[in-house]
Amino acid sequence: MKHLALLAALIPSVALADTDPADWDAVTAAAQGQTVYWNAWGGSTTTNDFIAWVGDRVSKEYGVTLEHVKLTDTADAVTRVLSEKQAGENDDGAIDMIWINGANFASMKDAGLLFGPYAEQLPNWALVDTEGKTVQSDFTVPTEGYESPWAMAQVVFMYDTADLAEPLGDMQAILEWSAANPGRFTYPQPPDFLGTTFLKQALVDLLDDPSVLQAPATDETYATVTAPLWDYLDALTPNLWRSGEAYPATGPAQLQLIADGEIDLAISFSPGEATAAIANNQLPDTVRTFVLSGGTIGNASFVAIPYNSGSKEGAMVVANFLMSPEAQARAQDPAILGYGTVLDMGALTAEDRALFDALDLGIATLSPAELGTIQAEPHPSWMTRIAEDWATRYGVAQ
Repeated sequence: MKHLALLAALIPSVALADTDPADWDAVTAAAQGQTVYWNAWGGSTTTNDFIAWVGDRVSKEYGVTLEHVKLTDTADAVTRVLSEKQAGENDDGAIDMIWINGANFASMKDAGLLFGPYAEQLPNWALVDTEGKTVQSDFTVPTEGYESPWAMAQVVFMYDTADLAEPLGDMQAILEWSAANPGRFTYPQPPDFLGTTFLKQALVDLLDDPSVLQAPATDETYATVTAPLWDYLDALTPNLWRSGEAYPATGPAQLQLIADGEIDLAISFSPGEATAAIANNQLPDTVRTFVLSGGTIGNASFVAIPYNSGSKEGAMVVANFLMSPEAQARAQDPAILGYGTVLDMGALTAEDRALFDALDLGIATLSPAELGTIQAEPHPSWMTRIAEDWATRYGVAQ
């Protein structure tokens, strides 16, 4: 982060492409024949299939070729763009679009490595729910039009109703249930993303005023603010699966523990994951989901365009299509992805709204109303320190 900030101070501001994002006719004309290299996580067959479908649609409608460059770590794409900047490759870089959020977005934005602003000039931005969803900030960092949203995620808890009859309303209730049912709950081992998400969710729910997490962590605030989390985990850990002496490595590993009857409760960042897992015979059909009464953490997945993309217009076409009702409804279909939509249902035509109304979200998926309040992600600096402290206090060798 420090070297990126230093670079930002040394380089001039990046000018917009010749094509004005607000001139959509000019954008689509220039996009014809362009190839867009979209660097995106490649670890899910269903996600890869969705991206391939997007490629088919933008090819037919706009003459844009979409190539999915499969990533295991988004930071690799950030490093590539930074390396090109340092080498003076400012005109036609290897990356045209990145699936991005959080610290990676903050790094690129701070270092002037992004094209924009463009997102709020795209035609389909008018359909985005800017009031009810966190689509104009990314882990507390204002997006300012430098990335556009295409999917929503929100924390839910999956539970097997065969053994846990009712949802648990807050983190204190989870603690009390775990004490009464030792070994029946766990979470992935940090620094796994879902494991650190559990830590964040616990802290947000335990604090009287979680808004303090929107400011960066400092030496003056960190110990006091996180004290309730460590007290909580000290009480919870002995009652976890295997007495907290081992943790599942990933989110999918939790599903297997439920399927094997070893645990009854697990965390997810996808409201549709349980339904999809039931359909795929990965979970028993007695599994359902719940959210905490005070709300759960949610965030958006975004796409951003590097400053040196040679296919900025094509990338904007893809970004705009990802926000279309057609693409959003397909992504929300549990049989496809089960992602939450970034759109405002009240802004859609009756025909487009019908695409969403026709979806069968499945037996374990909460409706948008049932998902309730979305809590904002803490500033990334909190999670960096919390993950390090967790490893010192509770970490185990895998």
